[in-house]
Amino acid sequence: MEALLNTPVTMPCLAAQQKPRVAAQAANFSGLRRSSIKGSQVACRRPSLAKQRLVAPVRAVAAVEEEIKVDEKTAMLAINAVRFLSIDGVNKANSGHPGLPMGCAPMGYVLYNEYMQHNPKHPKWFNRDRFVLSAGHGCMLQYSLMHLTGYESVSLDDCKQFRQWESKTPGHPENFETEGIEVTTGPLGQGIANAVGLAASEAHLAARFNKDGHKVVDHYTYCILGDGCNMEGISNEACSLAGHWGLGKLIALYDDNKISIDGHTEISFTEDVNARFEALGWHVQTVKDGNTDLDAIRKAIDEAKSVTDKPSMIKVSTLIGYGSPNKADTHGVHGSPLGADETKLTREALKWPYGEFEIPNEVYDAFSAAGKKGKAVEEEWNKTLEEYCGKYKEEGEEFKTLINGVLPDGWDDELPTFTEKDKPLATRLHSQTMLNALAPVLPGFWGGSADLAPSNMTLMKMYGDFQKGQYQEKNLRYGVREHGMGAIANGIALHNPGMIPYCATFFNFTDYMRGAIRMAALSRAGTIFVMTHDSIGLGEDGPTHQPVEHLASFRAMPNILMMRPGDGNETAGCYKVAVLNNRGMNQKGYGRPTILALSRQGVPNLPGTSKEGVEKGGYIVHGGDGTPDAIILATGTELGLAVDAAKELENDGKKIRVVSMVSWELFEEQDQQYKDSILPPDVHARVSVEAASTFGWLKYVGFKGISLGVNQFGQSAPAPTIYEKLGITVDGAVKAVKSLL
Repeated sequence: MEALLNTPVTMPCLAAQQKPRVAAQAANFSGLRRSSIKGSQVACRRPSLAKQRLVAPVRAVAAVEEEIKVDEKTAMLAINAVRFLSIDGVNKANSGHPGLPMGCAPMGYVLYNEYMQHNPKHPKWFNRDRFVLSAGHGCMLQYSLMHLTGYESVSLDDCKQFRQWESKTPGHPENFETEGIEVTTGPLGQGIANAVGLAASEAHLAARFNKDGHKVVDHYTYCILGDGCNMEGISNEACSLAGHWGLGKLIALYDDNKISIDGHTEISFTEDVNARFEALGWHVQTVKDGNTDLDAIRKAIDEAKSVTDKPSMIKVSTLIGYGSPNKADTHGVHGSPLGADETKLTREALKWPYGEFEIPNEVYDAFSAAGKKGKAVEEEWNKTLEEYCGKYKEEGEEFKTLINGVLPDGWDDELPTFTEKDKPLATRLHSQTMLNALAPVLPGFWGGSADLAPSNMTLMKMYGDFQKGQYQEKNLRYGVREHGMGAIANGIALHNPGMIPYCATFFNFTDYMRGAIRMAALSRAGTIFVMTHDSIGLGEDGPTHQPVEHLASFRAMPNILMMRPGDGNETAGCYKVAVLNNRGMNQKGYGRPTILALSRQGVPNLPGTSKEGVEKGGYIVHGGDGTPDAIILATGTELGLAVDAAKELENDGKKIRVVSMVSWELFEEQDQQYKDSILPPDVHARVSVEAASTFGWLKYVGFKGISLGVNQFGQSAPAPTIYEKLGITVDGAVKAVKSLL
């Protein structure tokens, strides 16, 4: 490797120029194996560029008057610091993925230290640029960059605790564990889809709130993704939408290292990724040498930022495990530590004279630019916001309410109450009522359906469609892209505390998006999943569309509310609970998503239901006085059936209680005294009725109880016929109770 040119790179900052205390040795790494990247390309490839280069964000800040000069030697020293901090962290854990950080360190350095608008001392500052590492397995790259740029959430000791119990540096980025991580990534493709949601949020809020001369919303979303992300179908779904929407502030850098766990990608992945993204409506560029050509990376980002009507994909060709003489460009460096011997050889190849976890002071000095620059940019934004709020008082108040996650006073008063005199309706229709009641009062409430809005009943009638050029609108048209939809909605939920996104499809099609739903639960993203056609009750479409095991499967998932309302009041209560849980206003103290399972068929409004009861998860809707002879537990469309069965049994002199189990999770969070008051331990005659798998009901009916449900796939027939044939009827419930008395 030739010596790097000593080309000074100027960076506006608040501090004076720092002189290097240690001369950085240029690497003499000869491990380049791919013929398209020659050793001679390591030198700065643009010596004709001006000797001085501004590396601050395009948005200049008047308060930043002085400059820190970072020459290319020091820049490469800083980049190698990222590489070796990542190598050392993975080695110490004896677990992890060092190859990506070694190859992506240059683009990571350019992003974190030169281009990104962020303040490490205030990671939650609203107008920061967002960064997503979609290739989350390479997270030591992000932890190293965060530590070096000054994030207090990632200390050097934290880097030494990589992948250890309760450390701040888990094996994949976790937004709830490490402040400064925007979204949780790991399952490939989820991150780039989240990034689309983040960018859509920026476009939406900018269109709603920015005024002439007052840009209170003005930031980019950057994402590094890999070959695996591009192989996963979710990335194509999300990126197709990003291109359709024209999200010009989304910039993705594709780490084109041509290696996956199985080996070189030529064995399974040979498509022209650039051509695909061009077809998706993206602006596409290529950086041929992402290992050392910092100017090429800078030029590509500059050009991407100049394209305002398309998202940008920058394919950056890198060498996985760059610097490792024996493991670079092999799958062996993808997911295994280098080990002591290869690490020693890599230190020699890259001329890194420092010990394990040793970082020279000039590296910290170089990376300090990001924090000083970010502080100044935030201060300037605060002034802009103050001026904005002074000039546009109403908009300013709404904006501050939204970005601070404050719920307006009396917002839940807009949710209607129903009586038994009101017309029976499907709960999907009640859901539409709730969506349109909440839309005007919750400034961050928006969403849409996966090409099923007329069936899911999810359109907000007072708003138009979120489209290119009309980002201020609130109805999202996701098309038939369930998985991408879920992950985009999660990105929206995690953009800022005030966002309350919902997304919708048929309940059965949660199978297409289960990965995104699970990531919402893990990430504590308060996404509301509006799932209609919730049972065999959808009828003639048959078993391909009739969910059976879905309720049970989501009840088994941690940190998610699975709710199945039985009428209008319960639907209203479910929406109240969902909004509160989006905000983390629950016993856990943090956000969680909610799934609403809603019916196609109409249901009566019952006299005993209430929004307040829903908040308890399980409550008495009929027969609450005294100790009952038997208890019927039900959810959703079977709740009315249970009440009818109870009335018939009462004609025979029996005392029957009906309990709505609208949310098992909420019921389990109540104290034991309350749970015993609803389900008295001494009452063993219990029957559950639910048009779904009976799995799990044993916990509530006990070994002496009976569960009526569906433990087979459904049938194509009118809904009443299916219910009758499968025994989920008033008569079936009556017989079951009588058999226990």
